[in-house]
Amino acid sequence: MAERIGFIGLGLMGKPMAYHLLTAGYTLTIYNRSRPAVDELVGAGAKAATAPREVAEQSDIVITMLPDGSDVESVIVGSNGLLEGARPEMLFIDMSTISPLTTTHLSSILEQHDVRLLDAPVSGGVEGAKTASLSIMVGGREEDFERAKPLFSKLGKTITYCGSSGSGQIVKACNQVLVALIIEAISESLVLGAKSGVSPDIIVKVLSGGLAQTRFMDLRGESMIRHSFEPGGKAAFHLKDLRIVKQLAQANNVVLPMGTQVEQLFTSLVANGNGNLDHSALLMVIESLSNFSITESSTESH
Repeated sequence: MAERIGFIGLGLMGKPMAYHLLTAGYTLTIYNRSRPAVDELVGAGAKAATAPREVAEQSDIVITMLPDGSDVESVIVGSNGLLEGARPEMLFIDMSTISPLTTTHLSSILEQHDVRLLDAPVSGGVEGAKTASLSIMVGGREEDFERAKPLFSKLGKTITYCGSSGSGQIVKACNQVLVALIIEAISESLVLGAKSGVSPDIIVKVLSGGLAQTRFMDLRGESMIRHSFEPGGKAAFHLKDLRIVKQLAQANNVVLPMGTQVEQLFTSLVANGNGNLDHSALLMVIESLSNFSITESSTESH
C-alpha cells in the first residue's frame, strides 16, 4: 500500500512540490498558515488539516518546507505539533534550509520517540520546484533515505545521500555561500564593464561563452540587466542562509573571508527594504556603491 504523505509549508517552493506529489497519485494531507494555497490544493485533491498534529495523524511520511529553523522546530515539537500526532517508525523529511545544529537537535528528540528525521534541503529555486528538477541533498539514516527516494524522484533530478543527520544542511550551506559569491561576481562584472562603456548584453553574451559561464548567469543574466527581480530565491532567505553559513564556520573554526563580505552585502540589500526581491538584486548594492545603474547603460546602447 502506498504511503500517505503530509506536507506542511505551501509557499513559493512548497506549493509546486506538493502539486507534484498529488499528480503522482499520493494521498496528500496539507497544512499552511495562509489559506489560499490550501484551498488551491484541496481543489486538486489534497485533504486540509487544521494543525500539524492532524497532518501527522493522517500520514506515514511528513514533509516540511518552511522559512526558518524556528518554524520547523515549532511545527515539529511545538503545541499541536507533528510529534503529538506521531507514531513509531514515522518519517519526517525537512526540506527547509535551516542550521544543521537545529537539525541534529530535532533528530535526537524524535529518535527518543522512534520517529526518524531526514534533512533534505534543495537547490534550484522556484523554477526547479515547478519543473521537478531540484537538486536534493539528504542527511540522516541511509535506510530512511531509501524509503524516501520514491518521493524525492517526483520532486527533483539530482538526489544525493550526503551522510548522517545534518549532512544535507551542511552541503546546502556550502551551496548557498558559493551561489552568493557567484551573484556578487556577476554583479561586479556587469557594473565594471557597463560603467567602462560596454553594453551589459555584450558582457553577458561573451562571459556566457567562456570559462566564466555559470548556470546562474544563464538563468538570471538577462533579468539582472533589465532589473527584473521577481523572486525565484528571495534575498531575505539567502541572507538567512548566509547567517547559517557563518554559524557553521564559527562552530568549526573555518575562515570565510569572502563569505563574510558577501553576507554583509546581502545585509545591506535587505536593510534597504529589498528582502522580498530575488537574490540577484544584490546587483543593486554594487551599483549603489559605484554610483551607477546598468539599466541606464543598457537603455542608452539600444
